[in-house]
Amino acid sequence: MLTSPALLAGVAGLALGLGLIVAIGAQNAFVLRQGLRLEHVAAVVAVCALSDIVLIAAGVFGAGAAVSRVPWLITVVCFAGAAFLLGYGFLAARRALRPGALLPDAGGVRTGLAVTVGTCLALTWLNPHVYLDTVVLLGSMASTYGEHKWQFAAGAAVGSAVWFTGLGYGARLLRPVFARPSAWRVLDGGIALVMTALAISLVVRGASGA
Repeated sequence: MLTSPALLAGVAGLALGLGLIVAIGAQNAFVLRQGLRLEHVAAVVAVCALSDIVLIAAGVFGAGAAVSRVPWLITVVCFAGAAFLLGYGFLAARRALRPGALLPDAGGVRTGLAVTVGTCLALTWLNPHVYLDTVVLLGSMASTYGEHKWQFAAGAAVGSAVWFTGLGYGARLLRPVFARPSAWRVLDGGIALVMTALAISLVVRGASGA
């Protein structure tokens, strides 16, 4: 049975985890789009949630402190992530310029499971913000809870699972809005802008060595 300090640690982990993950970003944009298309939603949600759990556990085990002592590793990941995000942003911009290709089930064409999972993994593991937020920040915060650090980590993991499940499966409620190609044009245009902005921020971070 959870003691009061353990419960407080879990709630704190849940709150911080949600605070870090509930933001417009590459991963969330991808989950939203897959949810709207009703395409491999379970696999995408599972990949995102399990990846977060692994990263949170790594942070609690002390990987956060180790990564912070190897600044060149963050620089490499920054540039690699920027290149990937620019490519994904270009594809989103191209979709936005072709309204006919924006319908959720246009022509019955669906992206394969392997490609979808691969893209999701890349958007997750090539994003330096994931390491800085999930591993370094959450890992550091968890250490302040001493013997209750695992309750803190569990709370953060629950927050991640709840968020991705809600985003992936809740997106279908917006399908009537996205029945119009113009709505997909706006969504993909917005995704392209977000990806480009994130890529630029990563280049700046990598160049400064921050």
